[in-house]
Amino acid sequence: MSDIDDDSEIYFSVKFLGRIQVVRPGGMQILTDAVQALQDPETVMDEKMKKTKVHLFVTRTAIDILEHKTKFMLYSCSLPSVSFCAVHPTLPKILGFVAKHPAADMYHCYIFQSKKFSHLLVSLIGDTFRAYKQDESLQGDRDLVVEALRHKNKVLERENAELKRRLQANGEISILQNAGGDKNIYENESDLDQISSRSGQVRFFSEDDKTPLHSNF
Repeated sequence: MSDIDDDSEIYFSVKFLGRIQVVRPGGMQILTDAVQALQDPETVMDEKMKKTKVHLFVTRTAIDILEHKTKFMLYSCSLPSVSFCAVHPTLPKILGFVAKHPAADMYHCYIFQSKKFSHLLVSLIGDTFRAYKQDESLQGDRDLVVEALRHKNKVLERENAELKRRLQANGEISILQNAGGDKNIYENESDLDQISSRSGQVRFFSEDDKTPLHSNF
């Protein structure tokens, strides 16, 4: 196990026995059959290893297998592709996990040997996988909240635009009403004539009539 300070990345030094293609994404029988196939000398496969020592890195997003001396990346499996992980039921030093191929519709079982960390590794991979799924769920919830806020913002924008349109329409009506009121004032000018006559002021009705007359009541 590593002593590195970055808690987002943990690695174990284990022996990599190899990987083998399997027919299903998981199950204890898949693991036992894969281990048996690796131990069979007649099994023909490209990825059969000779107990190669590797660094098994477990990060927040993937499981990486690096060659021990050169640090060359042998395999990298994203956590969403991992579908099964367990310790062999009768060989407690053997563990393995199943992951889907990133570019094909097939699954592989990756098998390791560890004298001390087999159960710890399986537990760690399981916890990391669950944490990833939880973060993914929370991210999905955040995306839903953001989408809801965007929708609400659009609704408010439409309501504001409609309110602005109504206010503009009401403003135009008020102007027309005021204009109509002034017209009424001028149209009712005859009323002013009646009022002025009552006050004693006589208006001129012809060019010859130039002398104002005042009546004393």
